[in-house]
Amino acid sequence: MGKTIAQKIFDTHRIDTPFSGTSVLKLDRVFCHEITTPIAITDLIERGKDSVFDSDKIKAVIDHVTPAKDSKTATQGKILRDWAHRQHIKDFFDIGRNGVCHAIFPESGFVRPGFTVIMGDSHTCTHGAFGAFAAGVGTTDIEVGILKGVCAFREPKSIKFILNGKLRPGVFAKDVILSIIAKIGVNGATDRVMEFTGPVIENFGMEERMTLCNMAVEAGGTSGICAPDMHTVDYLWEFIKDDHPSKEAALADYSKWTSDADAEYEKTISIDCSEIEPLCTVGYKPDQVKNVRDMKGTKVDQVYIGSCTNGRISDLRIAAEVLKGKRIAEGVRAIVSPATPKTYKTALKEGIIDIFMDSGFCVTNPTCGACLGMSNGVLAEGEVCASTTNRNFNGRMGKGGMVHLMSPATASATAIAGTICNSSLYQEV
Repeated sequence: MGKTIAQKIFDTHRIDTPFSGTSVLKLDRVFCHEITTPIAITDLIERGKDSVFDSDKIKAVIDHVTPAKDSKTATQGKILRDWAHRQHIKDFFDIGRNGVCHAIFPESGFVRPGFTVIMGDSHTCTHGAFGAFAAGVGTTDIEVGILKGVCAFREPKSIKFILNGKLRPGVFAKDVILSIIAKIGVNGATDRVMEFTGPVIENFGMEERMTLCNMAVEAGGTSGICAPDMHTVDYLWEFIKDDHPSKEAALADYSKWTSDADAEYEKTISIDCSEIEPLCTVGYKPDQVKNVRDMKGTKVDQVYIGSCTNGRISDLRIAAEVLKGKRIAEGVRAIVSPATPKTYKTALKEGIIDIFMDSGFCVTNPTCGACLGMSNGVLAEGEVCASTTNRNFNGRMGKGGMVHLMSPATASATAIAGTICNSSLYQEV
C-alpha cells in the first residue's frame, strides 16, 4: 500500500513510538513568537534548562503586538529578545525587520518540502503549502521542541481534497477554503491532515496555497498540505539554488514528498470550484458561510486587509486593483497591514501603498495585532468588521464585535460601498 505525504514525512522523522498510534518526530524547525514562547522560556529557566537544541533551527519573531502597546507586551517582547540573544538565535526578527510569522518565515526560505515544523500558534498549518508537516502546538510541546528538537504526534490520517474546475472572476483562494470549511464543518477534519490536490491547486501559486493551508485549522485540521511542484521550486529557488544543479533537479528531489497513487486516505472529497461564488462568513464560526450576494447591504464599521491569511503582495495587488481611483465610504475605517517588510517595500515600489492611502486606508506596519483584537484595529462593542483574517469567533477582534471573513477583493469593494458587496471589476454573481 502506498503512502501519503504526511506518512512519508513521519516515516523519515520518527525516532520513537512510545505507544501505539503515537510517534515522536525530530523537528526541522521550531518557530517562536512573543505571545506563546515567553511562557515556555520562563518555565525552562525556572527548571534550570535554559538551552536550545539547535539555534540554527529555531526562528523567532515579534509580530503579534509590534511595537509594544503597554508594559505587559513590552515585557513579553523583552523575554523573547533576551532569550534569542542569549541562545545565539541569528534568525530573530525584532522591531523594524519583523513581519507576520507565517508570512516572513516562508518568505525567508525557512520551510522546505518534507520538513517538520511546530510553533505555539494554531495557524502554523500554513507551512504545509510547501509539502511540509507543520502544526500548531501548546506550551509544553514548545518547551520540549526548544530543548530537545522533538515533538509527539498521533499517526496522521489524511483527507484528500480534489479541487476541480476553474475559478470564476472575483473568486480567490480565500473563497475556496471558506467553501471547504462550510462543506465539512469546523470539526470536519479534526486531528487530520488536509491534503489539497487537483487542477485548481496546480494553478495556484505559493501564496494562494498558503491561504488554503492557513485555514485548515478552522476545520479542525492538524495541518494542511500540498505536494511540492515547480511553483514550490520557483518560490524557494533563491534559497536552494546552491543545493541543486537546476530547478529540474530540485523538483526531482522534492518529488519524493508527493503521495503515492495508491495511498490510502480516510476519505476523498471532490469539489467543483467553478461553482464557488465570492463568499463571506456570518455568525461566529468559520463554517457559517454565505454567498456575498446574500449579504449585500450589510453595513460595516471597519475593513481590515492583512494577516497570515491574506496580507501578502498578491493580496495587496488584488485589493489595490479594486480600490484604484476610488474612495472608501464615509463613516468606514479601513486598515491595511502588509504582512512583511518585503511586502511593504514591494507595495511601495509598485504604487500600491499610494492607492491605499489615496482611497482613505490607514497603512500600518506588519503586525498580527488586529486579527486577535490586541492592537492596530480593535473593534468596539457592536461594531462590524469586514476582514481578510482567518477567525471570526465572538470577540476575536474586540469584545462584542462582529467579524465577516472574506477575500481582499470583497473587502476592498466593501470598503468603497460601506456595505458588504462584490467588486464591480468582476462578474456579479
